[in-house]
Amino acid sequence: MANFRLATGAAAVLAAALIADLDSDTDPGYIELYTGTQPAGPGTAVTDQTLLGTAVLSADPSATNSGGLITFNAITQDDAADASGTATWMRLYRGDDTAFADMDVGDLASSATAKMNTVTVVAGGPIKINAFTIQIGG
Repeated sequence: MANFRLATGAAAVLAAALIADLDSDTDPGYIELYTGTQPAGPGTAVTDQTLLGTAVLSADPSATNSGGLITFNAITQDDAADASGTATWMRLYRGDDTAFADMDVGDLASSATAKMNTVTVVAGGPIKINAFTIQIGG
């Protein structure tokens, strides 16, 4: 089994570069939340998954970096979900509509990358991401 661990300084450099790339457009990045199976990666098209709604990242900077731990700033909730369903994953986009990353979603008690009060979404209701962190290295 492969084993690769970054020093904290190197992880911080990579995290800063990721944040800078995500914030490189004049428009803020955004998140689309979906039902169903997460695709192989952000380059893979969404097929039969249902788009539940879209949340918008805060203006630059969208996140902070502490030794490689990326913590996203407050994310603007979607006040009216597009559809009902269970949120299972999300796709992060740069402001220029370039798919940036895919990740899991869970409730506040989960170990998911992005956390919500509940992953049960009701059409027309709000969608709020309460916490969103990514650890680089470690």
